[in-house]
Amino acid sequence: MSTTVTSPGGPSPADPADGAVSTATAPTTDVVRHWTTPIAFAVLTVVSLVVFALNASGASATFRISTDADAVRIPDLVAPTVPLGWTVTVLLAALTVWGARQVRRSGTVAGWVSAVFAALFVMGFLVWVVGAANTTTVFLTGLIAGSVTLAIPLIFGSMAGVLSERAGVVNIAIEGQLLAGAFTAAVTGSVTGSVWAGLVAAVVAGVLVSVLLAVFSIRYLVNQIIVGVVLNVLVAGLTSFLFSTVLASNSSALNSPPHFPSLRIPGLADIPILGPILFDQTLLGYGMYLIVIALYIGLFHTRWGLRVRAVGEHPKAADTVGINVIRTRYVNVLLGGAIAGLGGAFFTLVSASSFSKEMTAGQGFIALAAVIFGRWNPLGAFFAALLFGFTTNMQYVLAILGTPVPSQFMAMLPYLVTVLVVAGLVGRSRGPAAAGSPYVKE
Repeated sequence: MSTTVTSPGGPSPADPADGAVSTATAPTTDVVRHWTTPIAFAVLTVVSLVVFALNASGASATFRISTDADAVRIPDLVAPTVPLGWTVTVLLAALTVWGARQVRRSGTVAGWVSAVFAALFVMGFLVWVVGAANTTTVFLTGLIAGSVTLAIPLIFGSMAGVLSERAGVVNIAIEGQLLAGAFTAAVTGSVTGSVWAGLVAAVVAGVLVSVLLAVFSIRYLVNQIIVGVVLNVLVAGLTSFLFSTVLASNSSALNSPPHFPSLRIPGLADIPILGPILFDQTLLGYGMYLIVIALYIGLFHTRWGLRVRAVGEHPKAADTVGINVIRTRYVNVLLGGAIAGLGGAFFTLVSASSFSKEMTAGQGFIALAAVIFGRWNPLGAFFAALLFGFTTNMQYVLAILGTPVPSQFMAMLPYLVTVLVVAGLVGRSRGPAAAGSPYVKE
């Protein structure tokens, strides 16, 4: 199939005297359609039909929003499982059809369709699982707040991944950066007795891991994936060795760090649902929101962000207009390491009372999946990390409620979702064109 293209250059060079307009044929490219997302939608819609609609308990699921001590009382939300199960199934089926039509027209499903589909499916699952539990009341605010807390290190890690990959460097070493930050925060905080010293040490540790990643991948052009994997193994082995030989024998002096207190903002923290999430956090929790907002504005609304994205998409073109590609990549990788170090500090200065072997438990890789799921956008990665945090928190909630869903299933769900995201089964994502490609200045 071909189409005729008229040359805008005036007379043909082959026959300039007659002023004829030259024509050329150029093949037209067909739209590449990606059907994986509509297929995944269809499968989940069938699951919703079988589980949420046909196998609903018939009881009602009650979600408590506020407590007696709250300044503003909101009545409990009561959702009948059967009607809501059918409603969710019908809406999911409609979104599946809509997504298929989008694929036929443009080749892919819009991001908002996937987001609405995921939100509806999660809502249907929550109502079904709470209705089937022995205890039919769940404190919704606590569930959401707990999910946000568990997602904090994932969000820091995903922001590090966005920064690096937007500049063209694939950061597989997020796991190592988180683990190094957790270890150094615990040791430094224990030795100095200062939570601030532990936080600074975590940032330095994350930057040091990033220095190795940057030097080998940018300066010596070593494959970025291999460097990241090696750094993860190196940090895991080194911290495990030091934990067994140094920390375990003297945990009271070397592995008992202080913790950041929760900073509750009076009045604002009493707002139902949003109050405990936004205004009852530790310093790292507040810093997480600020970093996400700052990175989004910086990457998409500043000259610096335009240069970073140019380096990640077409480094040679960026170089020709005067952008220092090598320096930009170094700065972004190191800045990403500092942010990941903050996420590592969360493990030992907020979440746990001490450092333990491989305590990050693969969350660096889940953060990398959140980067892909969020389409290399800070806001998208933020919400993707919240989804992973929610699935992690649900395993603890299900164990308490005594639901028919085994808690072990929810424990593996974040990793299952990670595999599906990386495989592209939840939507096709195109990252920065030059991510993973070394650049040599000519």
